[in-house]
Amino acid sequence: MTGAANPPAGSDTARPVLRRAIAASALGNATEWFDYGIYAYGVTYISAALFPGSVDEAILFALATFAISFLVRPLGGLFWGPLGDRLGRKRILASTILLMSAATLCVGLIPTYASIGFWAPALLILCRMVQGFSTGGEYGGAATFMAEYAPDDRRGFFGSFLEFGTLAGFSLGAGLMLAFSLLLGDEAMHQWGWRVPFLAAAPMGLVGMYLRSRLEDTPVFRAAGLATEKPEAASVSTIVRTHWRPLLVVGGLVVALNVVNYTLLTYMPTYLQRRIGLSANEALIVPIIGMLFMMFFLPFAGRLSDRIGRRPMWRISLIGLFLLVTPLYMLMATGLIGAIVGFVLMGLLYVPQLATISATFPALFPTHVRFAGFALAYNVSTSIFGGTAPAVGSGLIRLTGNELMPAYYMMASCLVGLIALRFMPETAGRSLNVDPFASTGHEIGSARLAASGGSRRSIRDPAR
Repeated sequence: MTGAANPPAGSDTARPVLRRAIAASALGNATEWFDYGIYAYGVTYISAALFPGSVDEAILFALATFAISFLVRPLGGLFWGPLGDRLGRKRILASTILLMSAATLCVGLIPTYASIGFWAPALLILCRMVQGFSTGGEYGGAATFMAEYAPDDRRGFFGSFLEFGTLAGFSLGAGLMLAFSLLLGDEAMHQWGWRVPFLAAAPMGLVGMYLRSRLEDTPVFRAAGLATEKPEAASVSTIVRTHWRPLLVVGGLVVALNVVNYTLLTYMPTYLQRRIGLSANEALIVPIIGMLFMMFFLPFAGRLSDRIGRRPMWRISLIGLFLLVTPLYMLMATGLIGAIVGFVLMGLLYVPQLATISATFPALFPTHVRFAGFALAYNVSTSIFGGTAPAVGSGLIRLTGNELMPAYYMMASCLVGLIALRFMPETAGRSLNVDPFASTGHEIGSARLAASGGSRRSIRDPAR
């Protein structure tokens, strides 16, 4: 499969289109993570309103319900991914963002357990499953869309803005929950205040759909002829049989990526409040401060990955987290200031992974199966290890009585990531029209050198 390279970043025609593509991709990611933010930061209110039992039991049920949505994500990836490779990226992304925001909106409309009994948690589970199904196509599609619009030699920099949208959406959700908590007080939040942030998902989804519908499909997709040929979608068995190497590499890296991600971002408010003893507002403030630091450094990490490669960035992050996550958890247990410093440092160690997702993973698959392959590998691994991370962390603490169990779980996931990284070829600067698992190290190095104008030493492919 051959075609033209991505348009250069500096061209007058490419720049405004590229800006719109970045905004359209990032807003979808922001909508997805806005939902995660308000759910994670409002879990104590949601559990009290929609679940029976004691406080600890209700919170555990609510965290388990959060994990249930991730079990549906592979089905969403299997449904949306092949459609995205056959019909185009933008049409699928316009659909997934609407479905995703509608599911989030409906959570805010569910009657309480006191009003309708077990129908309340049942409706919540249904909404979470719809949200998970749509997200199964959203993230893989958005990352593919971003990667295929970005210039080859700046894919890391532009791709980092997709994750900027992740943290922006999560921070907005967290900020809304915190603001309403401070303004309304605990009693009003338990009665009705927790619902209001969920209602804000509707306008975000409509704006995202509008932006996406006004863009052409990606240059790589159009150059490959897929926009006009409408090929048959590759079956799952075909993808697994012919592209098993990138599937395993992405799946292994996602274990590390999302155990850290969901423990750090979605479970941390509950952990800080229930296990460390911070107040509800303090437990919300700590991650918000940490995410602001992470957002600031994301574009710099993405740009650095264009210069030194994706593999060194991941190696630094995985080794750093493995060595320091336990001491940082112990630092967080010392109080509010220690929690802020510990979270910020963990977040900064995680940034080299987060900043390079959409530059790294889509580039491992050829264009005709890129959406489906990425969605399959990412969502299967995320459903098993990512969305379950908050429930696993909480369950391990209850089982062992050891407050550091989430840190140990993160360490184990980093070991899995390091093993997968050993088999990942370097993709920085190379064209998306080249299959990295079918290319020689010389070809990859030459692509990197050409992308940099020959001014810097090419990156050798250390996986070979």
